[in-house]
Amino acid sequence: MTINSRDDFAQWAIERAKSILTDQGSDLASAAPARDDARMGKAANALGQAIIDALLDTFDGLVDDDRD
Repeated sequence: MTINSRDDFAQWAIERAKSILTDQGSDLASAAPARDDARMGKAANALGQAIIDALLDTFDGLVDDDRD
């Protein structure tokens, strides 16, 4: 996706957040009622890592690679 404006970026961020929650959030939601602390911890860590990865990917896309 090419981002040409703040609106494009906002739309991308919303879609990316939905995707992360769909992919990672369901594991956390299913572990909570079972009170499975180990599974909740693992799912929460995976969710956090997915968020970090998305933020780093975004940052990498904003940084000019020719900054030598």
